[in-house]
Amino acid sequence: MSNLSVSDAQTCVLKHANRRSTEVVRLQEALGRVLAEEIHANRDQPPCDVAAMDGFAMRSGDLSDAATELVVIEDIKAGDQPQKTVQPGQCARIMTGAPVPAGADAVIRVEDTRQLADGGIEIQQSVAPGNDIRLRGEGMRDGQVVLFPGTEITPALIGVLATVKSAQVRVYRRPRVAILATGDELEDLDEAFDPEKIPNSNSYALMAQVQALGIEPVLLGIARDDTKQLAELLSQGLEFDVLMVTGGTSVGVHDHVRPTLESLGVAMHFWRVEMRPGHPVALGSTERALVFGLPGNPVSSMVCFEQFVLPALRRMMGHTRLFRRTITARLAHEFCVPPGRTTFVRVALERDASGAYIARSTGTQSSGVLLSMALADGLLVVPASRAGLAAGEYATVQLIDGSFYQSASAMEDEQ
Repeated sequence: MSNLSVSDAQTCVLKHANRRSTEVVRLQEALGRVLAEEIHANRDQPPCDVAAMDGFAMRSGDLSDAATELVVIEDIKAGDQPQKTVQPGQCARIMTGAPVPAGADAVIRVEDTRQLADGGIEIQQSVAPGNDIRLRGEGMRDGQVVLFPGTEITPALIGVLATVKSAQVRVYRRPRVAILATGDELEDLDEAFDPEKIPNSNSYALMAQVQALGIEPVLLGIARDDTKQLAELLSQGLEFDVLMVTGGTSVGVHDHVRPTLESLGVAMHFWRVEMRPGHPVALGSTERALVFGLPGNPVSSMVCFEQFVLPALRRMMGHTRLFRRTITARLAHEFCVPPGRTTFVRVALERDASGAYIARSTGTQSSGVLLSMALADGLLVVPASRAGLAAGEYATVQLIDGSFYQSASAMEDEQ
């Protein structure tokens, strides 16, 4: 399969990306993981009717719009159990979270009362039954399913899990990821400086993109243009859940990645996608591994990661929201691109006086200029059918800040 649209290629990727097995981790290590089990409440929360504010628990029927004086019969702190029943004309001083005493059906805030010389209080307003009371089971009911499989564990959910005393939780295992760069022209970080060579930026940019998902990848180094060494390193990479290979996936005489992968038993599913940058991107698989052949140009490699590798990794991690969030932005100037392929333009975003997004190019769109990617807030999506977009036009921008994800790709209209 070749020359797919972006959305068709994404569908193909997800067809071959399956959730990993599960494991049990301590709650302290669960942040960012994805639940693989239902979580049930183990009690009513709160366990009884409690005060929502510091104030006085009393009978709402005792109050009117005229001044009402009540006798304070006890003080109730959080953790105390009320000892008395509130009778007509009485109230109990109560702290936030403390149980509401029998006989009382409302709480009035302390700032809405006046202390009297005899120790009682005066209230000059009426309140409805239930005022400032959190009812038993308002947060959760004993036995209720409070969290479902596929839920990403956020800081707030850590609190929920602690509430139901889930000291350990079952989550989906993170995939093991390997990254391999290829080519004699590359110079790695630990190699001597050579002005004739190209720094191996791809491995480290991809490493960071993977790390941003909470996965620590393994860098396999650089495979030189030697088929034996390439086969050895690819064989190592195929022991992982996901292998990313940068460079060598085009059709040049020295591009050995695809035939070597096929000789190692990798079934190739596509090897070109109608997109710019990133046309020579490939997908293959074995029974164990998913293999991405990414372009050698650094921006192309990173853009292909955003469109294909990232949603695959999130699917494997158990997420249901797989794709970067998209927004609509007004274009600050004209964007001219050749038609025929979906084009991803690096843009910076700002807001106008109304709060609407405005998109502006980060500069040259050469796929070798990594700085233009570093300056980008998002990727402007230019449909394959368009020869550019006009200034003032509204268009889709895929955010790349890592903060939000959505369930659909939003590439269905790319044509």
